[in-house]
Amino acid sequence: MGDETTRAAIEAVWRLESTRLIAALVRIVRDVGLAEDVAQDAIVAALAQWPASGIPANPGAWLMTTAKRRAVDAFRARAKHDAAAAALARELSESVDEDPGAGIDHVEDDVLRLMFICCHPALTPEAQSTLTLKLVAGLSTREIARAYLAPEATIAQRVSRAKRTLAETGAAIEEPSGPERADRLETVLGVVYLLFNEGYSATEGDDWMRPALCDEAVRLGRILTALVPDDPEVHGLAALMELQSSRLAARAGPGGEPILLDAQDRRRWDATRIRRGRDALARADALLATAGPDAEAGPYALQAAIAAEHARAASVDGTDWDRVAELYEQLGRRTGSPVAELNRAVALGRARGPAAGLALLDQLDDVPALRGYHLVPSVRGDLYERQGRGAEAAAEFERAASMTANERERQLLLRRADAARGSG
Repeated sequence: MGDETTRAAIEAVWRLESTRLIAALVRIVRDVGLAEDVAQDAIVAALAQWPASGIPANPGAWLMTTAKRRAVDAFRARAKHDAAAAALARELSESVDEDPGAGIDHVEDDVLRLMFICCHPALTPEAQSTLTLKLVAGLSTREIARAYLAPEATIAQRVSRAKRTLAETGAAIEEPSGPERADRLETVLGVVYLLFNEGYSATEGDDWMRPALCDEAVRLGRILTALVPDDPEVHGLAALMELQSSRLAARAGPGGEPILLDAQDRRRWDATRIRRGRDALARADALLATAGPDAEAGPYALQAAIAAEHARAASVDGTDWDRVAELYEQLGRRTGSPVAELNRAVALGRARGPAAGLALLDQLDDVPALRGYHLVPSVRGDLYERQGRGAEAAAEFERAASMTANERERQLLLRRADAARGSG
């Protein structure tokens, strides 16, 4: 095997094993920064040794053994000044497995614990999402920088600050319990969905979407369903992301230009992801059914149910828009989100005519959270256009274009403004 082939194989091994490796090391060394450092040392050792010796039969165990040895060295270096580190060094030294065929214990608990650590409340939302991509998704600093259109140095500093914050606050390495666990799990789900949304509709930059972020979020969602199998919202989030991501190939043209729902070729929707999404939603519904008569679907399960309505329809006109509007109404009651009401206005406009949508939209004009939100004039422009009010629609589309930071979306809105003006 050539050096380049071996290097590619090592990178593939790292992508597969890094999450479990770092998660287990965090449990062992009780320090996020040290865990990542010794894991990186192990992959550097692999790059130096494997081209000559060949990839071992159990590369994950090899990396773990090497990382443990690096951790022993680190603790011994501290031992002169830190009695606790000396004790950990002895304990860890005894646990180093000389047999490279041995596996990694506690995988599920370790990975979930790592997710909870990455979403510690002491961290900012940006730090939580970046650290999750770095430690749980296994992305490199360069990959994260590319995904967020940020300088690599900025991402590196964000990761460094996050690890320093965890150390300074004495963040517990153990998995939280009781109400704290529920709160932290909600944060984990929110971070994963934030990653997905940033990939599905980029907030700024020249790209309409960033599919790599969607794929990583979907992968994290699948991991979570295995780690927390009895939580309906975990399955609801997984269902939502699977169903939404099924449309990715149809949402952009050959040049990356956006394609809205009306114009999408549904034959390009990914049938496998739709099936996975439906299965996850069915699991969420089944768990809710066993939770008692007062149990209600959570926000992710409700959004997944909406996505499922789109997935089962052969066309936009064939969609059960009344059902979609009803689900958005439930979502609005459940979350208090004005964006849910904005989406309900879209659904009502489809189900009962644009006047019904505009009537609800008018009620949202004074909602503070929607001020400056470009989709409000975009939705109004769409409803005006369907009423034949071309000049008014064009003005709304232009206003929306001036409010978005995404260049692809801005160009789309300006094209819609030109088309509406020409038809008015």
